[in-house]
Amino acid sequence: MREHDLTNARWHKSSHSNGEGGNCIEVADGVLVRDSKVEDSPVLRLGDSAWADFLDAIRR
Repeated sequence: MREHDLTNARWHKSSHSNGEGGNCIEVADGVLVRDSKVEDSPVLRLGDSAWADFLDAIRR
């Protein structure tokens, strides 16, 4: 698996996340996803079509 340099990633917390340890994910440019509650969380990198499918699935 290829590692990516995430030093300059700009993470954005989901508007559905709260400060009480709920379902918290952050998304960065380039469709990178991580768990905001876990320090040094693993990062999931999605292609554009996979990201669109993911958003479609959670909006149902």
